[in-house]
Amino acid sequence: MSKPSPRKRTMEPRRRPARSRGSGGPKDGPIWLWGSHAVAAAKANPARHIHRLVTTANAARRLGLDGAEILQAKELERLLPRDAVHQGAALLADPLPSIELGELIEKGCERLAVLDQVSDPHNLGAIYRSAAAFGIGGLILQTRNAPEITGIAAKSAAGAIEQVPECRVVNVARTIETLAEAGYTVIGLAGEASFSIAEAMAGTGKVAIVLGSEGAGLRPAVAKACTMLARIPMSPVMESLNVSNAAAIAFYAAAAQHYS
Repeated sequence: MSKPSPRKRTMEPRRRPARSRGSGGPKDGPIWLWGSHAVAAAKANPARHIHRLVTTANAARRLGLDGAEILQAKELERLLPRDAVHQGAALLADPLPSIELGELIEKGCERLAVLDQVSDPHNLGAIYRSAAAFGIGGLILQTRNAPEITGIAAKSAAGAIEQVPECRVVNVARTIETLAEAGYTVIGLAGEASFSIAEAMAGTGKVAIVLGSEGAGLRPAVAKACTMLARIPMSPVMESLNVSNAAAIAFYAAAAQHYS
């Protein structure tokens, strides 16, 4: 089975000013992060401007968080959203800055991921975690129709949001065209695709993996812009995978191709 040649693109990249990651509060304002891994990673990140670090006494000892404000667990819970699983640690910090698409391309990242309207913050956090595990150099999301990086996403990411740069773009299809112009093979995940993810990855150089929304998958214009579509082979007893599970498999396939 032969793969199609990458499509030629003629459109120039559209740059936008860098955009800060937001939270459940005002956009670009300080956000609460919670959970052992998320707090420890943010505390260790020199790019984070931390306003307040609060922990229980046990968590401060366990995580080695010197200088933390010690609170009782119930006091800490009053600072956070209901049902936040804080594990005894939280911090209030400025959002991390977003990276521009042109800068992300200029860094020469071998593997990128594009999220087409993935909307669940738990899925977003899990995708960040897999991206960090398998060497994805950046996540590209829309400026609209995509969740901000909240404490929920950060908790699910287990510290990975401190490791993987985020790029926000206006138009996903146009961004895919720009990536193709820059030499990326852009592979969209779609259950109806002829190629398996392993076949699509074979022999590729720089790769960008595109994942669609939890319900509808890739939008038609986004799928059309991709160099090719690929599917994850699975048993017929299941129709599809959760987008974060699909992302982990695709990221692993890309990493395996790169390191083989």
